[in-house]
Amino acid sequence: MQFEKSCGAVVFRKYHGNTELLIIKHVNGGHWSFPKGHVEEGETEEETAIREIKEETGVDVIIDSSFREVVTYSPKKETQKDVIYFLAIAKNSNLVPQEEEIADIKWVEISRAHAVLSYDNDRQLVNKVKPIIKDSY
Repeated sequence: MQFEKSCGAVVFRKYHGNTELLIIKHVNGGHWSFPKGHVEEGETEEETAIREIKEETGVDVIIDSSFREVVTYSPKKETQKDVIYFLAIAKNSNLVPQEEEIADIKWVEISRAHAVLSYDNDRQLVNKVKPIIKDSY
């Protein structure tokens, strides 16, 4: 069994009184999800999330590490992958997709996120961050 680890975040912004989430569409597979990527040697989980979000979307973020959720799945046979998700606040809104990996990026109102996201585990993350964003931001 091979093990992989990635880190990313549910990135949000407040826009005209609404809470919006940053969602990306992957070139490979065409699914909508949250930005994430592989941990590089010497990086902390938070550093990986910040770097990957910036590389994939052009957005700078502040990580709220009080929210840390692990999603485990098998992307291919004999491989188990852990993805560590944090909550992150966008510091800017300029979207610049990483051409090799990202087909599209958009801000989605939090109440519409379930309809756009491709996977149940991502929808569950939205359910978990909603009350935190509402109560703390």
